[in-house]
Amino acid sequence: MDIVNVDILFKIAGIGIFISVLNMVLKQANKEEQAQMLTLVGVVIVLMVVIQLINQLFISIRTIFNIY
Repeated sequence: MDIVNVDILFKIAGIGIFISVLNMVLKQANKEEQAQMLTLVGVVIVLMVVIQLINQLFISIRTIFNIY
């Protein structure tokens, strides 16, 4: 179970690093509007991962406490 948590952390960190590097490249090319959109897309992707984790948490809680 711990390995899964570490993988998710690395996935989120990797997305963050990748988006920030692309963001810097776009800002250097004077394409700030595209950089902002890219940042927004990165945030949405990370939020989707976090929402999936929260869903798994609620499923685990339902299973543990036998809530239907």
